[in-house]
Amino acid sequence: MLTSLPRHLFASIALSALAAGCGTADKLANVGQQPALNAIQDPTTTPGYRPVQMPMPDPQQAHYNPNSLWQSGSRAFFKDQRASQVGDILTVVVTIDDQAEIANKTERSRSESSGAGVGGALGTAIDTIFLPASVAASDLANTNSNSSFEGDGSVDRNETLQTSVAAVVTQVLPNGNLVIEGRQEVRVNFEVRELIVAGIVRPEDITANNRIGSEQIAEARIGYGGRGQISDVQQPRVGNQVLDILLPF
Repeated sequence: MLTSLPRHLFASIALSALAAGCGTADKLANVGQQPALNAIQDPTTTPGYRPVQMPMPDPQQAHYNPNSLWQSGSRAFFKDQRASQVGDILTVVVTIDDQAEIANKTERSRSESSGAGVGGALGTAIDTIFLPASVAASDLANTNSNSSFEGDGSVDRNETLQTSVAAVVTQVLPNGNLVIEGRQEVRVNFEVRELIVAGIVRPEDITANNRIGSEQIAEARIGYGGRGQISDVQQPRVGNQVLDILLPF
């Protein structure tokens, strides 16, 4: 029966089975053990990391005015302890309170009818010579068409997340904005909760206590999820996921 499957479909199933086997072996090797936490690492060395590139103004050379301690381009006279350089740490206050409610309804209907026939002397001749007694030339063809469509859709979403995470400055852009990235892992019993925050912030938005709100992060990337026994049970098996992708119905 497998030989009747298309070659690419058979290859996809084989690769999925192999991946599932590797994952199953890893899970069997860790039976009864808590999920491991990832080691602390430099975010710039992770696979797929790319420095942020944004449109920047022309750099301006700093200079001092005569008999003045003020440096052109400075934002403050006294230096504070807020994050400003690569490797500095600041606290990101993540606050997400989204609520959306959308309802759409669409109705469409169409009715069409048409007929064709031949009358007069020609119609009488056709009725007498060519058509059977039960058919008249004046009513040779009739078509009727009806179509209707009705669709309903609704969205009711409510998401709330409030937490804090420490982030590290990974890059200072030419205009002074900071690229930050923070990761947090919390293990409770056999479940690990992960929080990832990344984006671009302005130094002016960082408060005096070295904190910034998530709504002030440009190009914000916030991820919150988990892994472990509970998350694993909530996911469909690999075979079901493969069938959902491959089956057309």
